[in-house]
Amino acid sequence: MQQLMSIMAFYRSYVLWSFFINIIITAVNPDIFAAIVTKLLLTFFLWYLVNETSTKRKLIFYKNLGISTFKLFSVLFFVDVLITITFLLLIKEFI
Repeated sequence: MQQLMSIMAFYRSYVLWSFFINIIITAVNPDIFAAIVTKLLLTFFLWYLVNETSTKRKLIFYKNLGISTFKLFSVLFFVDVLITITFLLLIKEFI
């Protein structure tokens, strides 16, 4: 549970960007499959960005907690996809 809360603390800094991307996806193509693929590509881009810039130092904290980089970004992806699917289903229900 402590690891999940730590991962969510990492996700907190990216949640506004994720919500902004959800709005763009909804405006362009509110298909769930396309949204998942887009989120997967953005997660790979975020992983690359974190690994290649000075923010790589943030990952040391998570490695000390026993959270691998793969586990961190895969949980981020699944949480983000869950939020995206919920958002898209709610939007489709009201439109």
